Amino acid sequence: MPTTQLSVFFFLQAAVIVLASQFVGRLGQRLGQPQVVGEMIAGVLLGPSLFGLLLPQWQQALFPKATVGMLYVAAQLGVGLYMFLVGTEFRTEHFRTHAKSAMSVSLAGIVAPFALAFAMMPWLHTIPGLFADKVRLYEASLFLGAAIAITAFPMLARIIHERGLTGTALGTLALTAGAFDDAAAWCILAIVLASFGGSWMGAYAAIGGGAAFALFMIFAGNKLLRRLAAGLNPDKPLPHSVLAAVLVLFSLCAFAMDAIGIHAVFGGFLLGIALPRGPLTEKLREMLQPFVVVFLLPMFFTYSGLNTRLDMLMDPGIAVAAAAILFASFGGKGIACWAAARLNGEPSGDAMAIGALMNARGLMELIIINIGLAAGVILPRLFSILVLMAVLSTLMATPLFNWIVRRQAAMQSAIAR
Repeated sequence: MPTTQLSVFFFLQAAVIVLASQFVGRLGQRLGQPQVVGEMIAGVLLGPSLFGLLLPQWQQALFPKATVGMLYVAAQLGVGLYMFLVGTEFRTEHFRTHAKSAMSVSLAGIVAPFALAFAMMPWLHTIPGLFADKVRLYEASLFLGAAIAITAFPMLARIIHERGLTGTALGTLALTAGAFDDAAAWCILAIVLASFGGSWMGAYAAIGGGAAFALFMIFAGNKLLRRLAAGLNPDKPLPHSVLAAVLVLFSLCAFAMDAIGIHAVFGGFLLGIALPRGPLTEKLREMLQPFVVVFLLPMFFTYSGLNTRLDMLMDPGIAVAAAAILFASFGGKGIACWAAARLNGEPSGDAMAIGALMNARGLMELIIINIGLAAGVILPRLFSILVLMAVLSTLMATPLFNWIVRRQAAMQSAIAR
């Protein structure tokens, strides 16, 4: 396809994606779901699972293969900037207060899913269409464990934001535990990809480089970035020079994380954490958030939806495997995180809420399985199973969380009487 035609397709795709995301997202809100859950479902519906099933020629005409790479870049920009905005709202004081609980919840949310993955893999590995032929048993176990252990960190942040929990002890504990889980899952994914590709240097660079970068940004980044916030007037717009500097830093941080094999989203998130709080972060959110949330982020959901084939799950053998993976995903992580929170002295209601929130996997699940599919570790059938798991686990999170909140309120009201 000529380069000049790419922009023609891009703008038409963008119009359809934004329109579908807004429509399904608002429909989801009427049903009690966060807007972001509807947007994720809209991405799946635009793929071969519905649009391509009902109108295959139209779907292929709108999303020809030659434009997929262009959509991928826009998707990565959207999810990276969104994670940057999440980082600007992260409250480190709550992290210090709840570090022990967060580490325990995170550890439980990693150990239980991996134990279940290793227990199921001798059976799952024999089912055709899930893993590539040359994937070894331990590689498949590690990948599935990472996929089950992952938390929908950006989606978790958005649910917390929409429920007014940003900056609260509960919200920050959930975000901290989710961040630990995702970082561990990415490191394990790096090990799988290194083993599968025959190069362990990639794993060493990912884990060592990621840890060094995180420590530098957390302990030195804030001091170095204070100059950006110096002299800003809260009553005036953010100077273009400051915005340009932040965007350059964002791009470099995303590049650094991508280059060492972690993912661009963590570069953006760590930069957001390191930026000094106050007028700078407030104005950045005011300027960037509407465009990122409404225009860019839905492109990532659609990119994932284009690789999803839910009709593959109609095969009886695949359906049984899907049921087992869904059961392990829903039961293992949520219950383990709830138990760990209770053992660390968190109130019963907060522990249940943490278990419900940690069990959502949406966006990060889509990222990790897209990488696995692109690397040839997993095949489209397992990809579709894990997309379904991502959607269902995230759909369950908000109703369950709302029920827990109502239950707590009713109990407190009864005690007050």
